[in-house]
Parts: sequence; C-alpha cells; structure tokens
Amino acid sequence: MAPTDQDSRNRKPPALRRDLGVFGAAMMGLGSIVGTGVFVSIGVAAGIAGPAVILAILIAAGVATLNALNSAQLAASHPVSGGTYEYGYKYLRPWLGFSAGWMFLCAKTASAATAALGFAGYLLTLLGFVDGGRLLLAGVAVLTVAVLTAIVSSGIRQSSRVNIAVVSVTLLSLLALVICGLPAAVRHGGENLRNFHGTGAADAFWPALLHATALMFVAYTGYGRIATLGEEVRDPRRTIPRAIIITLWASALLYAAVAIVSVSAVGADTLGSVTREQAAPLEVAARQLPPQGLHVLVAIGAMTAMLGVLLNLILGLSRVLLAMGRRGDMPAGVARLNATETTPYVAVGVVGVIVAGIALIGDVRTTWSFSAFTVLIYYALTNLTALALPTDERLYGRWLAWGGLAACAFLAFWVQWQIWALGLVLFAAGLMWHVLARRITRHARQ
Repeated sequence: MAPTDQDSRNRKPPALRRDLGVFGAAMMGLGSIVGTGVFVSIGVAAGIAGPAVILAILIAAGVATLNALNSAQLAASHPVSGGTYEYGYKYLRPWLGFSAGWMFLCAKTASAATAALGFAGYLLTLLGFVDGGRLLLAGVAVLTVAVLTAIVSSGIRQSSRVNIAVVSVTLLSLLALVICGLPAAVRHGGENLRNFHGTGAADAFWPALLHATALMFVAYTGYGRIATLGEEVRDPRRTIPRAIIITLWASALLYAAVAIVSVSAVGADTLGSVTREQAAPLEVAARQLPPQGLHVLVAIGAMTAMLGVLLNLILGLSRVLLAMGRRGDMPAGVARLNATETTPYVAVGVVGVIVAGIALIGDVRTTWSFSAFTVLIYYALTNLTALALPTDERLYGRWLAWGGLAACAFLAFWVQWQIWALGLVLFAAGLMWHVLARRITRHARQ
C-alpha cells in the first residue's frame, strides 16, 4: 500500500546517531574554543585594550559561565540538533527561534572565516611569506575551508577523531609557550604591565575594556557546539552539562595563562600590531623567547587549533542549518542526510561555500568583530529562552538567565558602530526571509 499524506506528515525525520560521550563532547568543545580565541583574538583585544586584555579575558569568562550554564540546562532538557534555534521554537515563539538560528549562522560563519584566515596567517608566517598580502592569505584560507568541509562530510565519528588529535597538539604547544615564556614574563612584566589603561587615554579605558571583553567573549562560545550537537550525544542530560563546564573552565585557565605570559613577556602593543599585519601574534611573540625552535612549535599548535575550530564550526553550522531545513525556515534540501544517516551532507556543503566566501575579506579584525556582535545577540536569545524553561526541567536558578541576558545585551553594542549597524540590518533581513519562507511553506502544503 502506498503511503498516504497523513503517513508522511506523521513520519519523523531521520535522526542522527548518538556517538559522543563526555570526553568526546568536551574535546569537541575545546576544539571549538582553543583556537582563534587564544591565537588571534587575544592579539586583536590587546591592540584595543592594551594590558587590560587580561582583565577582559576574566570578565568574558564570567559572562560565558552564565551563558554556559543556561545553554547546558536547555540542551539537557531538549537534546536535538540546532541549539537555541530549536529551544526558541519550543519555549518562546517561532520568530525568536528563527532569529536565534539566523544570528548563529551569521556569527559562526564569520568565526569560521576568521579561523581559516588565522590558519593561513600562521602557515604563511612560518613559511616566510610575511608580505604575501591579503590575496594570498584569502586564497590559502579558502583552500583550507574546502579540505575541512570534506572531512566533516565523512560524519561525526571521524570528525571527533581528527578533532582529538588536533586539540592534543594545540594544548601541547600552548603549554610550551607558557613554560618557556615565564622567565621573560618575570623580567619584563613590570614594564609591559605598567600602562594598564592600554594604548589610549585613561578616560577611554572603560570603552576599550568593554570592547575587548565583547571580542573575548566570542572566544569562549565554542562550548555551544556541544549543545548544537545534542542530537549526537549519549545520555544528554548528564553528558551535556558536564562537558560544557569542563570545556569552559579548562579554556578559561589556559587563556588567562597565555595572556599573562604573552603580554608580560613581549608587550600588548607588539601583540596588537602583529595581529593587524600578519594574524599570527603568538608565533611572532614566540620568536622573541628561548629556545630557538619555540616559534615553530607554537605555529604548528596554532595551525592545528585553527583547523580544530574550523572543523567544529562547520559541524555546528551544518547542524543548525539542518534543523532550519527540517522546519521549512531554509530550503528543505539542506535537511538531507547521507545514506548512513551520519551527516547532513547538503548543509555541510552550503556552509563550506559561505565560509569560504567570507574568508575572501582577508581581515581578521572585521570578521571577528562581526562575529562578536551577532553571537552576543544569539546568546541573549539563549538566556531569554532559559527564562521560559518549566520549573521541573530547570537545573539552575532564573537569576543565571537574567544575568546572562543583561550582560550579552550590554556588551553587544561596544563593538564598532558600523559592525552592529550591519548586524541589525542582517537581523531585520532574516526576519523578512522568515515571513517569506513561512508563506511559501504554507502555500506548498495547500
């Protein structure tokens, strides 16, 4: 008997297999966090706030903790692919759920492009192409996106194995940088930390600090990848909160150690200027520290870190796009899974093309700043959704959600006004697309 229309409507869409435990999920989170944030954004933030970048890292960690706990209880309560896009639909309103998904796509495609550019910057600097220009930088970044997109297309299990290897090399290189940089940090720390008001006038300290905090907040938000992969995690109510908290605090300690040693040893001005010119601040800083080969190890660690971030971002973005395709907020084709139901191959391909296109900008400060604004709006919506959780599904108090909502809404508008203006325009464009997509879907069903 042929299936009826009612059967088609009642049939659940194919679901992804649950292959990740606590360790695999935490390593996915670390792979998303320990990358662009430590190897690029510390340099960007140091150029804005000077030595106060250290304070910005700590404040951003506090804000990220609020968001992490709220993300954890939402993901544990509703463990499906899509993150706040799905939570907003379930607990708030469809247009708010869509807005969260749309902001996530905007934010993380920009972050992924930054990671690709960061990888290209460290690779070209290591190979001696210091003056290669933006065209060469963008070309290598696009090629890198193509390779990582192919790996992600192979499925979550293979991606997890690659990620664990990548994260291990990265953590080793950062540990070496901290240990080798300690003597220089002790010798030069007094001088390099003296001007804690940064590169500008003292009365500009707070705007610079808040701007840097907004940028550094993005560096922590890789823990959200665990939530967006909720459909592929085993025992989600136990696994997701544990993996998120482990990921966040391990990365916060690492960020603080690297920032304190780097700024103390070589100075915030050096880190900031190098980031603007080469997108490889820690590699250049390591050249000034013994032993001689340290900069090579740091560059290799940076490259593996960027690859890990890029891999995890393509994973997370494709899962959100998958969820949006299932609901009709994006073309239905992006919800297609491969024959073994291990990856949404169309969504992965679409994400790869978009990230490669953004990478052609060739400017890490622009891509990272845009990511900062849009991701703060995304997490403001996450906290708003957490407020709507029923009491019996709540793991933590409502004050966490209120605190996270206020912090994200406040920090979002401390980036350059051109960036947040563009972000608001895209937010409005997304809502217009949502209305249009709903009408098209309703018409198709009639």
